[in-house]
Amino acid sequence: MATCRGIDVSAYQGTQDWAAWKAQGITFAFAKASEGQSAHDPKFAAHIKGIKAADLVPGGYHFAWPNQDPRAEAANYISAVKSVAGKGFTHWLDLERYSDGRNYRGKTDTQIREWVTTWLAAVRTAFPGQRVGVYTSADDLAKGHVPAGTPLWYPAYPGSSVDTFAEAQAHAQPKPSGWTPLIWQFTSDPAGPDRIDQSIAYLSASDFRAWAGEAPSPAPAPKFKVSLAHVVAAAKKDPSAAQGHTTYKADVLLVERALQAEHLLAAHYVDGSFGSLTVNAYARWQRALGYSGSAADGIPGKTSLTKLGAKHGFTVTT
Repeated sequence: MATCRGIDVSAYQGTQDWAAWKAQGITFAFAKASEGQSAHDPKFAAHIKGIKAADLVPGGYHFAWPNQDPRAEAANYISAVKSVAGKGFTHWLDLERYSDGRNYRGKTDTQIREWVTTWLAAVRTAFPGQRVGVYTSADDLAKGHVPAGTPLWYPAYPGSSVDTFAEAQAHAQPKPSGWTPLIWQFTSDPAGPDRIDQSIAYLSASDFRAWAGEAPSPAPAPKFKVSLAHVVAAAKKDPSAAQGHTTYKADVLLVERALQAEHLLAAHYVDGSFGSLTVNAYARWQRALGYSGSAADGIPGKTSLTKLGAKHGFTVTT
């Protein structure tokens, strides 16, 4: 299997010789940008400047506090990276529980998943066409904290048997909780004097660069129409009808496909029925736009539906 190599850094690491890292075969390097609602990593700008100068694939990551406001945390991350997040920049949510649980305290698994979904949607909206993924553990994956289809950067450490790039590349690809990681961080305490977290991606160097720089095609000029009245009627009727009931299938399919493209609805629920899962997915879309309370109840409104259509190729009629 083709692979390529990468590292990640934060304020805990000193100045790096990025050209030397590239000479050692590194393809990508990610740096901590922010944490919580207000903290910025003081070395982020310097790290990214060096990463870019060495022509490595750059990325930033945000350490999550799921018991705080996801929109405020997304805004904090966006403010930290917006000046450097050009084409080919990748974005990562660092979702890991502190040993004492303080950043997860008081939240259920469902609430954490909703938090992650909201953060991801906000960052995708801020950086259209750029890759947004999650760094998280097998435990978080098993608890359903990460929406299906999200690019995964997975930490798992076999120990001394795998503490070099060559050993990781020869090792079987991990498959945590049915997921297939894009990136495996195989050591946080590597051999050698640098003490840098090391990862491999399951793509060749050229394919990883293409993946990071590949922007989805621009939204086509709207050629489909969705009736607001139809989807509202479906959202009110389908959840209480027999499973799979479709009130206005053609209109609902366009909305569901757009929600799937936003990573808010799994593909196998795109069936033309505005059932409870579609209502929940639409509510997440509303929250990603900043709505809350009864304004984010999963029943489409003209403004939120128009914004969804503008991104995914349909116009809204009454």
